[in-house]
Amino acid sequence: MNFAIVGCGFIAKKHAVAIESIEDARLVAVCDKYQEAMNPYVEQYGAIPYEELSDMLKSHSIDIVCICTPSGLHAPIAEQVATAKKHIVLEKPIAMTIEETDRIIKAANENDVKLAVVHPNRFRPVVQELRSIFESGALGKISHANCIVNWNRNQEYYDQAPWRGTKEHDGGVLMNQAIHNLDLLLWFMGKPVEVFSMEATRLRNIEAEDVSTGVIRFESGALANVQASTTVYPRNFEESITIFGEKGTVKIGGPNALYFDHIQIEGYGEEKIKSITEKINTDPWGIPGHQRIISDIIQAVKENTQPTVTGIDGKNVLELVLAFYESASKNMPIKF
Repeated sequence: MNFAIVGCGFIAKKHAVAIESIEDARLVAVCDKYQEAMNPYVEQYGAIPYEELSDMLKSHSIDIVCICTPSGLHAPIAEQVATAKKHIVLEKPIAMTIEETDRIIKAANENDVKLAVVHPNRFRPVVQELRSIFESGALGKISHANCIVNWNRNQEYYDQAPWRGTKEHDGGVLMNQAIHNLDLLLWFMGKPVEVFSMEATRLRNIEAEDVSTGVIRFESGALANVQASTTVYPRNFEESITIFGEKGTVKIGGPNALYFDHIQIEGYGEEKIKSITEKINTDPWGIPGHQRIISDIIQAVKENTQPTVTGIDGKNVLELVLAFYESASKNMPIKF
């Protein structure tokens, strides 16, 4: 299938590499308001450059469009792409507001196009293994969970572009970095019903938050602690999810949530635990997440099924982030 990329910034490179790595995928077009940003894709992949999205969307050869623009621009671009009957791969977050998100989902549904949101951490080998353990019921009734993202994004990172760290186009650590881990938390823990959060902008010269902490109550009655920051010195320190159940405790962690830090489950002997951890340690990254996302939407288009990470999944985690923001702003619990 033929792909196009809108927005040729940093994340677009991952999409291009992912497309090139798949046998039945080809990058045929790119769109950006800056010609110099498109040049590498023209030279390396032979993509046709367009400065106007409307001109690119007239091409009948394009099947799927990857939207890699600043988050605040997702909604109008996704609507335009859907109206042109092109399937969509949309970088996280799906949008900045629920109203924008609903417009995107409505446009995709009305034009019968597939919509995949880029939350690639679901495809990591350790996450897939934890999902298997979770779904087997081996952990029993879930008591609570911890969701932690303590990373470093220095001031130079935010100074790369004027939209970074703004509330309108980017958001802070919750919307931009921790949203992947929050997506995993919802995937395991289910529907949230109440949140309480505090946030601050401590070390970075940005409009949005660089540190956040909060708690979630889920429909099941289970609780979760959430901690996220981009202020850790001098590099990424920890990305982890820990699930505590009546029959087991499992933590995936490391700087990028790639390994099992702890497994203790009733009925799991030392050999079984060693086998599980060693299998992950041999190939912790697995097939790159963006490659899995691209392959997944190709399959969804061919088989007329839903992508693994749908627009509704993107909306669910956005609602959680926005509830955290509202709670911090009002200094009170927020019910869904």
